[in-house]
Amino acid sequence: MKYFSSLLITCALLASGAAHASSSQAWNDQRQQMLKACLAASQFKDAHALGKPAEFDDQVGFSALLVEGVYPQKHMQNRTGTVLCLYNRQQQQAFVTEWDAGIKR
Repeated sequence: MKYFSSLLITCALLASGAAHASSSQAWNDQRQQMLKACLAASQFKDAHALGKPAEFDDQVGFSALLVEGVYPQKHMQNRTGTVLCLYNRQQQQAFVTEWDAGIKR
């Protein structure tokens, strides 16, 4: 019985250490995919991220990122704009909307 208890505890400890956590490389790859998708969805020239992404819980499944760039349309006269990009991690899709948070430049 003592052997069985020791074996059971050992198995439980080994199983708890085998959590399915993502590696830092997997997170970096996911962020690169998000960045690429968000920059493309913005349709800006010279698009770049503003700050770091906001990572929502897996139950939500989205990350958010502000993207800034230059409007490509001629009538926009090279004005700078900002969009909020919501990235669906499971579907690997980016959705953008104009963002004006009253930021003074």
